[in-house]
Amino acid sequence: MSLTQVAVLGECVADAFPADGPEPGGLTLRVLPGGGPTNTAVALARLGTRTRFLGRISHDAFGALFRSHLDASGVDLSACVSAAEPSTLAVATLDDAGRAGYSFHAEGTADWQWSAAELTADRVGPATCLHTGSLTLVRGPGAELVESLLSALPETVTVSIDPNVRAELVDPAVYRARMPRWCALADIVKLSDDDLEHVHPGEPVERVCDAWHAAGVRLVVVTRGPRGALVSVDGARARVPALAAEVVDTVGAGDSFTAGLLHRLGTEGSLGGRLKDLGLERAVEAAAFASRVAALTCSVPGADPPWARDLAAGEGIGRS
Repeated sequence: MSLTQVAVLGECVADAFPADGPEPGGLTLRVLPGGGPTNTAVALARLGTRTRFLGRISHDAFGALFRSHLDASGVDLSACVSAAEPSTLAVATLDDAGRAGYSFHAEGTADWQWSAAELTADRVGPATCLHTGSLTLVRGPGAELVESLLSALPETVTVSIDPNVRAELVDPAVYRARMPRWCALADIVKLSDDDLEHVHPGEPVERVCDAWHAAGVRLVVVTRGPRGALVSVDGARARVPALAAEVVDTVGAGDSFTAGLLHRLGTEGSLGGRLKDLGLERAVEAAAFASRVAALTCSVPGADPPWARDLAAGEGIGRS
């Protein structure tokens, strides 16, 4: 078990996958626990990092599913709020490459209703890192309170953000306007190439990374699916190859990558501050480990990240 403790702030989403119904004309939904921050918290705990989840979890049937899933993975739920509002639902469809598209049912749901009395610094606990992102950063009324919390954290807490752009629900212009502010608050920003294309369409990734570094963030990682990942530390850059894997679907792969990155940085003693001593070599090694975690997640259905023992058994995964 890692000595690092990571707090993860964000939403729980019920991912519903359509299947053929038992009778003609019907439709069956297979519901799995999801949501980017939830997936990251689960993956972190399974890898062996002490993980504390900060979320507003509904009393409904989906909320019970989330609690069971997080608890079974070893996530500390003591900082969660028991919410009266319903859970967020996302109906997922998979394309031929296993990539998911979502139709969200998120109006008035529990995840975004943070109050100032609920979202206080003591809820973070003795964490060396706070990770957040996804819809939690852009949906009101809670989004402004999340940013306020990030700005109030002490210098001893590393801040990690994954914007996880959801263009189906939020205009990408919102992310584009807020990214400089998030980069000023964060030490780590991880996003996918799809996210980047939504936020800065057509712009060279190197130029965008440099702009974000200038805004304040030290480490930027852009995941690129089968093309691997780009790692940028204050403008020094390297590419990390993807790992060959038999892809069932890509649900939760990016969240697992984030967990792998934070887990490895934590075990190497890099978390717990502004990453002033982090060099490119160590960041690349952490990203390579994260790629292994993501590859194993892609090899099973849904957001079901690996346990530490699965990585030990999967040493033979090869580079593509």
